This record gives sequence, C-alpha cells and structure tokens, in this order.
Amino acid sequence: MSDYLLKSVCYDGQIRAYAVCATETVGEAQKRHDTWSASSAALGRTMIGALLLGATMKGQDKMTVKVEGDGPAGTIIVDSNGAGETKGYISNPKVHLPPNEAGKIDVRGAVGTEGTLTVIKDMGMKETFSGQVPLVSGELGEDFTYYMANSEQVPSAIGLSVLVDTDNSIKAAGGFMIQVMPGATDATLDAIEKNIAEIPLVSKLMDEGESPEEILFRLLGGEENVKILEKMPVTFKCDCSKERFANAIITLGPTEIQDMIDEDHGAEANCNFCGNSYHYSEEDLAELKIEAAGL
Repeated sequence: MSDYLLKSVCYDGQIRAYAVCATETVGEAQKRHDTWSASSAALGRTMIGALLLGATMKGQDKMTVKVEGDGPAGTIIVDSNGAGETKGYISNPKVHLPPNEAGKIDVRGAVGTEGTLTVIKDMGMKETFSGQVPLVSGELGEDFTYYMANSEQVPSAIGLSVLVDTDNSIKAAGGFMIQVMPGATDATLDAIEKNIAEIPLVSKLMDEGESPEEILFRLLGGEENVKILEKMPVTFKCDCSKERFANAIITLGPTEIQDMIDEDHGAEANCNFCGNSYHYSEEDLAELKIEAAGL
C-alpha cells in the first residue's frame, strides 16, 4: 500500500481523528541513514508524529520536531509540512539494543527519559510558534500526546508504531492521532479509550494488510462513526540543493571562502536529512566569493 494519511471527523464532530501509513516514507529514511533497529524505530516514530501534527497545518506551512533525550540515539530532528512531506535524521543511527520487558524494540532505551520534545511551526508569518515539553516517557507516542495537551491545549491520544525487520529494513510504520473537541461526551471518550487500550500495534496491523481506514474504524467503533474528509499522500522529501548550500557558503564571507580555496581546493557539502553530497570546485568557490564580497 502506498503511504497516505487520512483526516476525519467522528461522532458528529465530537472527535477529530487522523491515521497514517508511512512504511515507504520511514523506509526511505532508514535506507538513507542506514539506521539500526532502535534508531530506526525512534526516527520512524518521530517522523510519524511529525506527519500527524503537520496534517493539522495548511499545505506549505512547515514544522520542525526536535527530540533531545539522554539516550544513545542522541538528537532526532524531523521536518514536515501540511502537504504530507517529511524528512529527518538521528544523531546516532547505529543503535541496537536488547528487547524491552515487553519483548519490543527498546525505543525508550535509545531515546532516553530525560530531555525535551520541541515543536517549531513556521506558518508564513513574521514570528514562528515554538512549544517545548519535557520527555515524559521516551517511547515518543506518550511524549507527543503530552506535547499536544500542554503546548497546544488539545487533549489527544497519539499512537506511533514502527515494525523493523531482522535486516533493519522497515516492515511497516504508521500511527494515529485522536483529538477531543469541545462538547465530546463522557460516553464517547469512554468508548474510544477502551478501543485504544485493546488495539494491537498499528504497524503489526498494517503488516497484516489493514488500511488506515480500517484502523480508524477500529479506534472509533465502526465505519458509521467516521466521516473521512481527506486522503493525502505522504512521502519522504528533502528540499536540499546545490544552490541552497551555495547560499549558505556565501554567508561565510570572502575570507573564509578564500581559505577553503587555498587549503582544501574545493568544498563538499553534505545534507544531514537525506545524505546527498554537493561538490564545489575552486572555480565555483571563486564565483561564490565574488557574490559574498558584494553583500
């Protein structure tokens, strides 16, 4: 199944719900960064969370999610937007840990339990919106849920799930976000809480062939309770380019660019998000130096 995200309203507007299949998207990040199992799951869950939060924004509004824990995986940074595009990287892609008590990948062990989750939103205005919460779990689903309740004051339930194969490739990845709207009844909330408690891992369901639609129906008590508003493709997409890195080199100034020419006889720029490399010859740098001198 190609990756996509669903937006829906449920129980006559009492609930807003999202579900996403992101297997290919997380798989692309795993391949580009050659992540091992615990790093794959941590990066993948952060990407799924960023896609779900990004779905609440308009098309080209942008968001950056930063997870900074005290575990061996280090910092995780993921960008997403309202169009379903995401990219991300993890400081230490080579983390593999023994399974946790439940026999699952130890994401908490990789991320750590002390640190912060930060969300920065750029909605095309002069100021960006930034919210930060302490990590409450390190499993990330609970951390995104805590962020929504505390920074955005939207009571939510967020589930993030990545199934990693024995060769570190991604078998399945997906998640959901359920948001409680004003006026939701206790009966509705009780029913949903029961469904959330009983649902198997989303990635396991997707690996067995279930769609985001079917997962929403599971969570919300049947098709009759769900009105799907939009089906949006999601994908790994990096917007880096040789020109963009060139603009960054220009900001270094003529002196530093000349040092690069004299000492290195060129420059290499590597994108953290996608791993692409861009080479600048001495002639390229000489042109950039001229541009820098004109600033």
